[in-house]
Amino acid sequence: MTEILRAAGAVVWRGDDTDPEVALIRRERYDDWTFPKGKLKTGEHLIAAALREVREETGITARLGRALPPTHYLAGGRLKRVDYWAAQVAEEAPFVPDDEVDEMAWLPVGEARARLTYPWDAALLRALTALPLRTVPLVLVRHGSAGSRQTWQGPDDQRPLDAEGLAQAATIAQVLPAYRPEALLSSPSRRCVQTLEAYSADIVTDALLSEESQDQDKTPALVNALTVPAAVSSHGKVLPHVISTLSGADVHLRKGAFVLLHRIGARTVSVERYPT
Repeated sequence: MTEILRAAGAVVWRGDDTDPEVALIRRERYDDWTFPKGKLKTGEHLIAAALREVREETGITARLGRALPPTHYLAGGRLKRVDYWAAQVAEEAPFVPDDEVDEMAWLPVGEARARLTYPWDAALLRALTALPLRTVPLVLVRHGSAGSRQTWQGPDDQRPLDAEGLAQAATIAQVLPAYRPEALLSSPSRRCVQTLEAYSADIVTDALLSEESQDQDKTPALVNALTVPAAVSSHGKVLPHVISTLSGADVHLRKGAFVLLHRIGARTVSVERYPT
């Protein structure tokens, strides 16, 4: 079976979240107006690819929000899938035209819809405005691969990430800049701390996130109290209860995978699950 081409991009917005402007690009080669996007590099995570493509094509460093519906179309006879996110401007450098993108425009949603070349891009605008744009991201990460509990000779809470787990932690470090977490919270277990350390060493540990905690009923309240963009690293036995309590979603994660909750106050408006 022919492999699907994968790409990632974003609908970048600025200004009033109830009446935003969005960024469109013009590609001279195709004579079209569309949203910034591009193909994944080998081994690149979708989220990291979206950040990179937006920055390369517009000069904008973005902060990702909710995932938008992916688009599918034929490109060179192959099926192509493009994953998109709503994205707010975090930093903006001057736009510099190049051989690929020769123009960029900031337009109100109605004007952008009229200028877009492709009907699937117009559908992204409908999804963009269907839910609130200003949300607070909460990244809930199951620690990376850490070898076998049975073959580890020391205390289990000192069991470290193995080579696969370190690679997963490196991917997490590439993804987290999309959400700019201001707080990093972890189980005291070494493998959980290591899963976030590749991004930052400024990590607070709390025994309520440990799988050995006798007070796991209190763990959702601990996480719920986070009111700023945050990342939390914990265990497969702990996170499903936290996710269910905060969002109502029944989610179980593989090692190294993460769930992203987009929240307004204590209300979760979107739940996304990603592998590493």
